[in-house]
Amino acid sequence: MLNMSSTPGEELTARSRILRAAVRRFAADGMAAPLRAVAADAGVSAGLIIHHFGSRDGLREACDAHVLAVARENKAPVLGGGGGAAAMLTQLAQVEGYAPVVGYVLRRLQAGGPLATQLVDGFVGDAVEYLRQGEAAGVVRPSRYPEARARVLTEQALGALLLQLPAQQEHLDLDELPAWLRAYSERIVGPLLEVYTEPLLTDRSLLDSYVESRTGHTPEP
Repeated sequence: MLNMSSTPGEELTARSRILRAAVRRFAADGMAAPLRAVAADAGVSAGLIIHHFGSRDGLREACDAHVLAVARENKAPVLGGGGGAAAMLTQLAQVEGYAPVVGYVLRRLQAGGPLATQLVDGFVGDAVEYLRQGEAAGVVRPSRYPEARARVLTEQALGALLLQLPAQQEHLDLDELPAWLRAYSERIVGPLLEVYTEPLLTDRSLLDSYVESRTGHTPEP
């Protein structure tokens, strides 16, 4: 058990251990998991969690920052695979040790609230950037609405994933999550790639009418 008089190096180690334990516990049992359970998992006192993070919300905010950092580090390989944010989560979960991060994201979205909104906004901001990079590389078409497009793709992907989420039950088995996400990915990536590369509509008349109604100008071909 670590105490409040730890050296700076020991405090950093304790903080990291608490953060890892919190991500895993919140993923498994939901965002209402008690701090005492996180403390037991990390081998520290509940008081030390408050010392480092200030409150339960402070701990959750630190977990949010951690999982967004992991997502940013792993977003680039996803662009060519289809599925956006959902594909990224699937990819991460298949890498050893990342299932708790993915489970945490799903639980945070499931819980809702302001911090969930911040987390989605983080994913959207990253999507704007990697779609911009795709445009520069010539593999993604430019958009009239780059930020709105990124948000629609992100929200659709995460919303569809939440509808199928195996964590509708009280406890999420993190050991089974990678296989579940792999099966989910295999089911959706083909249809998604078809929609992205062979548009559902056979002509652009609806888009042209919409753009003209909003701008008063006939769109260029």
